[in-house]
Amino acid sequence: MLLVKEINRPNMGLTLDMGHMLMAGENPAQSIQMVGKKLFGIQLNDGYTRLAAEDGMMFGSIHPSIALEAMYQLREINFSGHMYFDTFPQRTDPVKEAEYNIRQVKKYWMAVNTMDCNEIERIAREHDAIGALELVNNALGR
Repeated sequence: MLLVKEINRPNMGLTLDMGHMLMAGENPAQSIQMVGKKLFGIQLNDGYTRLAAEDGMMFGSIHPSIALEAMYQLREINFSGHMYFDTFPQRTDPVKEAEYNIRQVKKYWMAVNTMDCNEIERIAREHDAIGALELVNNALGR
């Protein structure tokens, strides 16, 4: 972000990779929020968060609440860039995996739109962990 701010050009932005953020121990939603309007693209995937181990798992398959929070932040910044799938279909049909990823993104995007913004603010303000878990479970239909 420092480099993007230093260059200060409208055509200079960033692409974030969910798997890389997880490997680095970052909170993807927080990174999305920090980059804001300078987010030009995002690679959607998942992984087990081991350092230097890019698992390339299907979106939301390991960390559904992190995936939901990332979608929430994309909505909050009015993201209009490109979404990519950076997964490694080594044991699955690549077309079926791509179709699954697309369904997952649509499912999570729709789930975010059902969430009550006032309730999210209350949960954050009160540090209500149980409320946060219930919000995620309800949004994802669990």
